Amino acid sequence: MKPIKLMNFVSGSWFEARDGVDAVQSAVTGQTVAELGSSGVDFARMAAYARSAGGPALRAMTFHDRARMLKGLAEAIIARKEELYALSAHTGATRTDGWIDIEGGAGTLFAYASKGRRELPNDTVLLDGPIEPLSKRGTFVGQHIFSSLHGVAIHINAFNFPCWGMLEKLGPAFLAGVPAIVKPASSTAYVTEACVRIMLDTGLLPDGALQLIVGSVGDLFDHLTCQDVVSFTGSAATAQKLQSHPVIARESVRFIAERDSLNATLLGPDCTPESPEFDLFVKEVIREMTTKAGQKCTAIRRTFVPASLIDAVEQAIAARLAKVVVGDPSVEGVTMGALVSERQLRDVRATIAELAKEARIVFGDPDTPPAENGAFMSPVLLRCDAPWASENVHDKEAFGPVSTLMPYADLPDAIALCNRGQGSLVMSVFTYDPAVASAVVTGAAAYHGRVLIVDRDCARESTGHGSPLPGLVHGGPGRAGGGEELGGIRGVHHYMQRSALQGSPRMLASVGHRWIVGAPTIDGAPHPFRLGFDTLEIGKSFTSAPRTITLDDIEHFAHFTGDTFYAHMDEDAAAANPFFPGRVAHGYLILSFAAGLFVDPAPGPVLANTGLDNLRFVKPVSPGDAIQVRLTAKSKSRRNEEYGEVRWDALVTNQDGETVATYELLTMNANEDQG
Repeated sequence: MKPIKLMNFVSGSWFEARDGVDAVQSAVTGQTVAELGSSGVDFARMAAYARSAGGPALRAMTFHDRARMLKGLAEAIIARKEELYALSAHTGATRTDGWIDIEGGAGTLFAYASKGRRELPNDTVLLDGPIEPLSKRGTFVGQHIFSSLHGVAIHINAFNFPCWGMLEKLGPAFLAGVPAIVKPASSTAYVTEACVRIMLDTGLLPDGALQLIVGSVGDLFDHLTCQDVVSFTGSAATAQKLQSHPVIARESVRFIAERDSLNATLLGPDCTPESPEFDLFVKEVIREMTTKAGQKCTAIRRTFVPASLIDAVEQAIAARLAKVVVGDPSVEGVTMGALVSERQLRDVRATIAELAKEARIVFGDPDTPPAENGAFMSPVLLRCDAPWASENVHDKEAFGPVSTLMPYADLPDAIALCNRGQGSLVMSVFTYDPAVASAVVTGAAAYHGRVLIVDRDCARESTGHGSPLPGLVHGGPGRAGGGEELGGIRGVHHYMQRSALQGSPRMLASVGHRWIVGAPTIDGAPHPFRLGFDTLEIGKSFTSAPRTITLDDIEHFAHFTGDTFYAHMDEDAAAANPFFPGRVAHGYLILSFAAGLFVDPAPGPVLANTGLDNLRFVKPVSPGDAIQVRLTAKSKSRRNEEYGEVRWDALVTNQDGETVATYELLTMNANEDQG
């Protein structure tokens, strides 16, 4: 094929480097597949354009607008995925490897689109936690909020996942309202560039929201500010070099790193060769060694098993590795492709040589290519029988189809060995004993960003050791970088600023678009249940007439529901209870009567009661007490063009004005008013 001339996308236009162009070879054939470079790019202009054009446009969109944008981008990638699969094969990836990268990347955008619509408001400001009272009379309160940074996200990605590695960073950044400049690894940049073109072709991205560098980042770091974020995936050496840039320190630029990680897996001491967990463990080690030819930051590098089982585990792994077919990933029957480049192959071979000083190779030959041309290598299993006397196995990562098998004496020994990696992205434990799982979590979780516990009950649906998920943190302590990516809405927070607001309830309610206690209410007709979603104003309130609760009410409710708990039926027993003055009304009777007091029964905009949150019973209600309800529209969140969710503040008081119960009622309301 004719080499692809890769281009940078700068300040809204495609730009081709005029000199200093580098060639990128196919991992399968060794022939040049692409040419790239970034000479001539005005990096200062790129950063300025992101801040002046992309940032304001994204921040003008609500979280729901951005979520819909992410969904559209994901749909476009899926629609044109075959273009990406064709290019992905040149990286040495099998169809399965490409599926993780391409459709897995789109799936991450889908996940963030869904979370944005379900968990974030249809607003541009995100409230963080409840109101903090700051004064006796309640006229001075505090509220934490998240707002979008006014900078640009610099995303520097690794070669192994040219689509997913980009998209897993773009999802939370775009949802937060922050534009991005993407810098992929050169060896697979042709896949990333094609994916960027697909997204730009949708027309969904505002100008300046996404820019691309294919080549060096030049002096880009010189133009960073305190509003910018750098998110890096790659080697520890490169991460340290970037993080030590003087501008990063001077401007306090947020730096998120995901780097080298000697991930471990542990076969529990309760397992035997006959247990399901033994077989699951062996299969997972094989999968992690061969998926993407072992070129995953989450791959299993250290494999720990009970000393009594090490021979059995070695034989089981070797038997399965013998069935792995290495070769051109486009050929049917091939189960493992090539490493990404000849350079990567040389690096992996050199690291295996270092590991072999302390361990012996028990399967595979790293120096004999299993296929012609290309960067092919057989899977390699090493065995180190003295893990405490060895250094390299806990310090050097062969970023390829390589893992080292090691024995442990007992569970505390196994935990200590896992932690000797000095921080990893993930570890896994295969056990059917809850006590083993608990001990591992207690002893090892602090050293690992994610802990996967696998047993026969969850194995069928488990996504596996090496699969970061959008809803969970991807990152780890120590040598893994100390940063976090993904993590659901936590990942969005990385691109936002948490600020503490202080002021009157009226002011904070206005800023946060959520009614709070002490803020003004809108009283009087019509009943708020007569108002459609669009017409209903935050703060619209209704106060019911009182209702006296009788002993007959309590007894009828008890017999009707079957809830004859003594506090409602036995005066002496109830009076002996430190929480009650005598017989009291059921909490759910209070809720039921409260609903009867505020509900407007005729058909109207309220379509359904979908639940309640934060219910608290504050003071008992005795026979003869009268309850009253104040219902106030607290916040609104549009679901679609026909209806939206309304959150109501419900306050139940007694005849003395004392709070009896508080909760938040959720309803789905049609958009139009109904008289």
